[in-house]
Amino acid sequence: MSDLLTIVAAPWSDWGLIDSGNGAKYERYGHIRVVRPEPQAMWAPSSDGWDPDATFVPGSDEDGGGRWVQHRPVPRSWPLRRDGVRFEASLTPFRHLQFFPDMAPQWDWMRARADGAEVMNLFGYTGVGTLLLSEAGARLTHVDASKKSVEQGKNNAHLSELEERPIRWMIDDAAKFTAREVRRGRRYDGILLDPPKFGRGPTGEVWRLEEHLAPLIEDCGRLLDENSRFLVLTVYAVRMSAISVGELLRQKLAHLGGRIEVGEMAVREEARGLLLPTALFARWVRD
Repeated sequence: MSDLLTIVAAPWSDWGLIDSGNGAKYERYGHIRVVRPEPQAMWAPSSDGWDPDATFVPGSDEDGGGRWVQHRPVPRSWPLRRDGVRFEASLTPFRHLQFFPDMAPQWDWMRARADGAEVMNLFGYTGVGTLLLSEAGARLTHVDASKKSVEQGKNNAHLSELEERPIRWMIDDAAKFTAREVRRGRRYDGILLDPPKFGRGPTGEVWRLEEHLAPLIEDCGRLLDENSRFLVLTVYAVRMSAISVGELLRQKLAHLGGRIEVGEMAVREEARGLLLPTALFARWVRD
């Protein structure tokens, strides 16, 4: 296993981390500016002149509740772009805005390996990663337990004029779907997993990261072979080390050869260029 890496999401035209500090982050999503809680921003911000359109106020419990306070009217949704892919942003009850911008370097890394590939995106959410890989020439199987998220993914495909691309949109429990693919004898060139800490499937299946990640990775390993190209795993909001998830991949994918890369994901602040950590990752790659 290689040394720990830091993968950094730099600002682009439709998104950027403007400033951060005092437990919050100030971002731009197109023409909309928002403030969201960020416990890792323990430093002082570069400016006290933040002027957001909306601020997310967390709840008092530990379950991640809260609400958006709009300082100026914010559209129900508005369009953004990454490369040739268009998608909608909106203020969700879960404090994010329908996509995760820190994934951009992972998307770019996979796009470089995607042409002609058969790729599965588990916990695919609203499909921004799916569409970027599709645009780069991959055939996609997009899996998410939320019907609403999958429908939003299809809508984003329409906005991007990619609705005719070879994409299977599956509303299903990720672990159960993957196990069925193993039984069917399917194979993939690449797999992307962005699992939550806790979740529920479409028929009430319970997902707990610490319990269910290892068997899911094992099944993913059965869907890859000597001609496969990559597997990317990202992990958010857990008391876990990148070394741990890297070792999990090393053991479960040992039969494939290749190499394992592990580390942290971060976003670069526009004001000072400092790095705000966001997630852990581990990935297997053939080359």
